[in-house]
Amino acid sequence: MGMFTKSSAFAGQTVYNAKNGYRVSQKTPWGNPVVYFFSLVLVGICVTPVLYIVLGGFRTNSQITNNPSGLPNPWVLQNYLTVVTSDIFWQEMANSIIVGVCTMIGVVALGIMVSFVIARYKFRFSKAMYALFSAGLMFPMTVGITPLYLLIRNLGLSNSLAGIIVPQIAFGLPQTIIILVPFLQSIPDELEEACLLDGCSRLGFFWRMVIPLSMPGVATTGILTFVGSWNSYMLPLFVLSSSDKYTLPLGVQMFSSEHSVDTAQVLAFTSLAMLPALICFTIFQKKIVGGLTGAVKG
Repeated sequence: MGMFTKSSAFAGQTVYNAKNGYRVSQKTPWGNPVVYFFSLVLVGICVTPVLYIVLGGFRTNSQITNNPSGLPNPWVLQNYLTVVTSDIFWQEMANSIIVGVCTMIGVVALGIMVSFVIARYKFRFSKAMYALFSAGLMFPMTVGITPLYLLIRNLGLSNSLAGIIVPQIAFGLPQTIIILVPFLQSIPDELEEACLLDGCSRLGFFWRMVIPLSMPGVATTGILTFVGSWNSYMLPLFVLSSSDKYTLPLGVQMFSSEHSVDTAQVLAFTSLAMLPALICFTIFQKKIVGGLTGAVKG
């Protein structure tokens, strides 16, 4: 039987192979249009509120009142300039960066060490420990916010950034461990045995082989932790009482209360507050998807 000759076709076209007398039905290169339609609908639902907030910052209050769904006409930069030139905004952004970076470092450092023990060490309660961390995903911070606040106050961490960082590290560990354990389990045992034969200790194997090989998962958990910490609102609301310690989510709420009649400036402040997390998530989107895909395959 002869081989099919290579031929090109448009989407959904049936091609007749004259050499062998076969009809070859080629699949459309664009995929299923129904899937694309619903995907575009979901994208529109997610993107429309963000665009409304960003564009609303370029409008005046009269424009928003007269035509709430219209485009800026004319475009006004004063709202964003007022927010950018205020010291309060930069102080709150600095607090959010400190909390987000410290939380990310703590979650990744502790998470990869715990995941290494669960994935690579064989002991009696390893599966029970993994199940315990999995159950932590079903315990949201909202449920335990009152006893958590009492514990933070008894530890002397109330009204401090440390009172936000430490609980966020604890609540971020389950997700990190769930993602990293499959990565570490997928590392071949023969690789570890070869390292041990070369005189490398378990700790050396961890630093030289485990961490570099698990970087996709580490990057994924780090980005997700940072974005989640940046958007955290309830815990800072309970812990912080001084305005100079506020993070950006609290700053948005306070700014909205103080400038309730200035809707355009509130929209400008809100868009600038969510911009860093949005940029971070957009830039590292492929790493997040790749890391989650690797965790599922592992």
